[in-house]
Amino acid sequence: MKIDFAKGNGLVPVIIQDQITLQVLMLGYMNEEAFLKTKTEKKVTFFSRTKNRLWTKGETSGNFLNVKEIKLDCDQDTLLIKVIPEGATCHKGTTSCFGEEDTQGFLYKLEDIINNRIDNDIEDSYTNKLYKRGINKVVQKVGEEAVELVIEAKDNNEELFKNEAADLLYHYIILLKAKGYKIQDIENVLKRRN
Repeated sequence: MKIDFAKGNGLVPVIIQDQITLQVLMLGYMNEEAFLKTKTEKKVTFFSRTKNRLWTKGETSGNFLNVKEIKLDCDQDTLLIKVIPEGATCHKGTTSCFGEEDTQGFLYKLEDIINNRIDNDIEDSYTNKLYKRGINKVVQKVGEEAVELVIEAKDNNEELFKNEAADLLYHYIILLKAKGYKIQDIENVLKRRN
């Protein structure tokens, strides 16, 4: 990766994007030293133009940006860094410096939470315990939740219906994990059908 720091007098703009939701979180600037530190430590470090020094996002708040992927644009003078954020990105306490979180992206965060609990064998996690019981138990739970959703759909209690729909979706994501698929795989099928 050959970054052209000269174009911007030693600095390049850096777009920070949530790896899961693809939401743009913020914009910052890096000099070569900040870039090398980011690449080495896997936590985003900027060059602060106001402080005139390196600044690791989260160094005081604890809201680090964990680097997952770094891309360079076609002109070699702008970076896109995909991250997994720890907490709010914006100093105002919001997910993004450009506004509130896009709720459509939450399913991908939920999938990541489910994968984390299973992949890291979190002992006290309901999700992990169900997954460890095997595919038959996961499928049985999806079936139970589907039936409960159908029953609630015939009534007029909005809260019960929404809660059963959420339960079904949660367990469905566990089933996808058990079968070795991701939400993106199913989304791709739906896109092809469109």
